Amino acid sequence: MLQNKRFIFFGIMFLVVLTFFLYRLADIQLINTESFSEKGVNLVQESVNQRTQEVMIDDGRGRFVDRNGNPLQKQAEPSLVLFPFLKETKWPSEDLSRIVGIPGNKLQELVSDTKEPIVLSSKDGVSLTASELEKINELEIPGVFGIYQQTKLDETIGEHIIGIVGENAEALRAKYPDRTDLSYKTKIGVTGLEEAFDEFLLPDAETKLLYHVDGDGHPLFGINVKYIADSNPFYPVTVETTIDKEVQIIAEEVLEQQNIDKGGLVLLDIENNEVLAMASKPSLNRSDSNTLSNRMLQPLFPGSIFKTVISAAAIEYGLDDPTRQFNCSLNLHGEADGGQDDGQLTFERSFAKSCNYTFTTLARELMEKDQHVIEDTASKIGLINPVGWTGEVFHYENFKQFPVEKTGNIWSDEKDKNVPRAIDQTAIGQKDVKVTPLSIANMMATIARGGQKQQVKIVKNILYKNGTKMYSFTSNSLEGEVISPMTAAKLQKLLRLVVTDSEGTGRRFQTSPMEVSGKSGTAQTGKSNEDDQTLYNKWFAGYFPSDQPKYALVVVEMDTTSAEAGTNAAFYDIVNEMSKIDERKN
Repeated sequence: MLQNKRFIFFGIMFLVVLTFFLYRLADIQLINTESFSEKGVNLVQESVNQRTQEVMIDDGRGRFVDRNGNPLQKQAEPSLVLFPFLKETKWPSEDLSRIVGIPGNKLQELVSDTKEPIVLSSKDGVSLTASELEKINELEIPGVFGIYQQTKLDETIGEHIIGIVGENAEALRAKYPDRTDLSYKTKIGVTGLEEAFDEFLLPDAETKLLYHVDGDGHPLFGINVKYIADSNPFYPVTVETTIDKEVQIIAEEVLEQQNIDKGGLVLLDIENNEVLAMASKPSLNRSDSNTLSNRMLQPLFPGSIFKTVISAAAIEYGLDDPTRQFNCSLNLHGEADGGQDDGQLTFERSFAKSCNYTFTTLARELMEKDQHVIEDTASKIGLINPVGWTGEVFHYENFKQFPVEKTGNIWSDEKDKNVPRAIDQTAIGQKDVKVTPLSIANMMATIARGGQKQQVKIVKNILYKNGTKMYSFTSNSLEGEVISPMTAAKLQKLLRLVVTDSEGTGRRFQTSPMEVSGKSGTAQTGKSNEDDQTLYNKWFAGYFPSDQPKYALVVVEMDTTSAEAGTNAAFYDIVNEMSKIDERKN
């Protein structure tokens, strides 16, 4: 009796296990063949792929170009494709040799030593023209093709601007639940413009050459190669940025030459408030998460550049008396600690020499009049709030070209507005004051335009595949109050004096090929290096030429010792290079 129960028990267990395996087999082969597992794997497609050899011509994802139409990341490069089944046929390799410049026997060797299609381009010593591609295809040799293949540029340009893409099936399905046509291997934007414009850039279809093979790699259905092309006349799209490729390359080279390992720069076209170049250091490294962020969009201690805000407020409240003298031998708290010895200075010369005591004094007086004056003025001047382009784009009510741009900060504790020493620190861009380099460049552009605030653009148009415009980004004003034209004019005078004054902190720019107006800044970061030296953020921000402003520029070097900073040198180099470019264009 006991033995029968055991037999029945094991029989039932066997049936349960068998039923499970049968269900699993049915699930794989019949039920979820096109959407298997949480990743939505298409098993039918994958089984075909195992017996498929292909050459990807274009993955179908949209691409980026600069303001002149030059590619920033990918280019269509003339390439020669040879399929491995050629070794099993007699084909006119000598005819092909006369076009591509590779001996016929060498071509024969290439296909005899491979089991996968070979793609030859300029990096392989095969530089082809459009007419040569046409001649290759006119030969009509099965397994030989002349194509334009989308390849990455040799040089990496604007990595933090463009950003990176990656495969993440779960994130793809969560972000685009209605796009069931997308393969689980479809890449999505992770950072930069790739992330911001991801929905527009998603592929509609791939373009590729393929044929099927058996287990030994021999053609299954003859030697015909199938050409699968994206026939959609509208996709993939091209994102036309405001970046000038030539200027972007110069900007990145300047940072390298001046040994700025951490920091970066932003260069704006003042008229349209468009980004011509933006570079962040350290360079982007996928394996190091600390390098993925664009530091030009992150809040940093600005130091004395923030005195521009205090000056604007002082002017608007009538505290800029030209006859008033400030004792600039005192420190920021009004103490004679021997640290400074500049004597009595006017408001204007205090700005030129960056006297701390003058601006802490003015800040205290301003706070007695209005406790919101500093943040309100920072907003008026286009500094504290996000300044990147924002607006309605199709079904996006609040589309952002810089979705990760951070908001600046002035006060972390309202109680500090009643603490004199906290006001002092705030007045010189320390304590809790943090703003982004992008917003500082925008502030300089705002002053140069006479106080007119605009959103910063980095993308001009989204273009369909056929070149027509899908969407154009207008120039939008920044919301909120603005400084008066008179205040802007006085700030322009102050910024120019920083350079023209014989003791001004920007006097090195007196020899610049274009007249520069700007402000320097040194901010303590609260950190020290391994030698226990205090680390600073070193800045120079301004615009040029001073009389007819065209460019606003900010350069920052982070976590450096004061003596090592290459900020001013980098700013000078950019001005010099922009002068050469303008001369060449004119």
